Amino acid sequence: MTWKAHLRNIAILTVLGLAGLYWYLSTPDTAKQAIEELVGPAPKLKDARSEAWPTVKIAKITGWKAGETPAAAQGLAVKAFAQGLDHPRWLLALPNGDVLVAESSAPARETKGIVDWIGRKLIADAGGLSKSADRITLLRDTDGDGVADLRTVLVSGLRSPFGMAVSADRLYVGNTDSVVAFPFTLGQTKIEAKPEKLFDLPAGAPNNHWTRNIAIRPDGKTLLVAIGSHGNIAEGGLDKEKDRAQIKEYMFETKELITYAYGLRNPVGMAFNPISGTPWVVVNERDMLGSDGPPDYLTTVDFGTFYGWPFTYWGIEDSRVPQVRQDLRQYTKRPDYALGPHVAALGLAFNTGTALGDGFARGAFVGLHGSWNRVPASGYKVVYVPFNERGFPTGSKPVDVLSGFLTPNGDARGRPAGVVIDPKGALLIADDAGNTVWRVTKAG
Repeated sequence: MTWKAHLRNIAILTVLGLAGLYWYLSTPDTAKQAIEELVGPAPKLKDARSEAWPTVKIAKITGWKAGETPAAAQGLAVKAFAQGLDHPRWLLALPNGDVLVAESSAPARETKGIVDWIGRKLIADAGGLSKSADRITLLRDTDGDGVADLRTVLVSGLRSPFGMAVSADRLYVGNTDSVVAFPFTLGQTKIEAKPEKLFDLPAGAPNNHWTRNIAIRPDGKTLLVAIGSHGNIAEGGLDKEKDRAQIKEYMFETKELITYAYGLRNPVGMAFNPISGTPWVVVNERDMLGSDGPPDYLTTVDFGTFYGWPFTYWGIEDSRVPQVRQDLRQYTKRPDYALGPHVAALGLAFNTGTALGDGFARGAFVGLHGSWNRVPASGYKVVYVPFNERGFPTGSKPVDVLSGFLTPNGDARGRPAGVVIDPKGALLIADDAGNTVWRVTKAG
């Protein structure tokens, strides 16, 4: 056979392979359960549907037209606090009313192989692969009308920054590969000082779960940092997951870094429960088990506790993963509250005030970034989880607070990510695909 014939056969096989892949992606697994069955403290999980290729259904990003806003729950109102940002991913509200915004995307990396190329293409289509601005911007509402009229770059030249915290005249930032600190005073609008690196974080390629959220304990003595897994179910080997899928704790006085909790596939939003003082986190569960696949969840973060990844989810053994750590089964903690499958829970903020009304006075707001592994789509909204007087979810279903991010034909105007409560009790939401920070207040 001539080399031209070899090339022709290779071309034919390539076309057939791509056609087959297109057919597979165009006929994804469809949900067989209502979302309502898969939220709350006791989700009704049925048999998983293992997939050779993940269900993919990406909402095309269209942005917000002039005058458009998300839809606020009854009794609430919403308007843009700041627009025209560059992928605003995370927020920090300061006591003086200033708001810090991490404008950030996934770090650039080399694409290797067809699977990696397809994965990167899908993430790009979902609005998550623009060149990272790598900066923190300060927003200030100088006249009190609920709209930021001062915008300035506080610090730039970071590495896919995400989590932020201020304590003892220092600003702490969670880069994808390290936690750094800057000298900082409330009211300051630009940082000229060089960063001090506190410690490195794992960020080797492909670094799929690249966000590094941080939270400082109320007593100011330690810092927690959330680190997502390298892969979906440690398919590259557990050795590749060293120091990942866990929450670390850093001691300011001794500079010691320890594992606080582990077995958390992709922990993102962290906040301290004002009732109990304990840390809570929202976690993105695993993929490729169908559109009804394991729900993402909200849970307490208990010291030394194992949460199941990659071996189990919600107490169920994942048959795709070699069960080499049976000794961990009896110590595995079940999550406290399911948020629904593939909702991509990111932001978390507790509220105890009545500025948004009595119905939102004790509980947690969660930003659901939205699925691209489920048919029909899930997430794409901000919800409220009511808590009881003991500091745990009441068991009620989550309440939609801000919706309308999806159009009727399935396109995405935006995608909610980080959420915070500002000093006046308003809820701020970072919309990274809509390049906007929204502000929700009590109507009237």
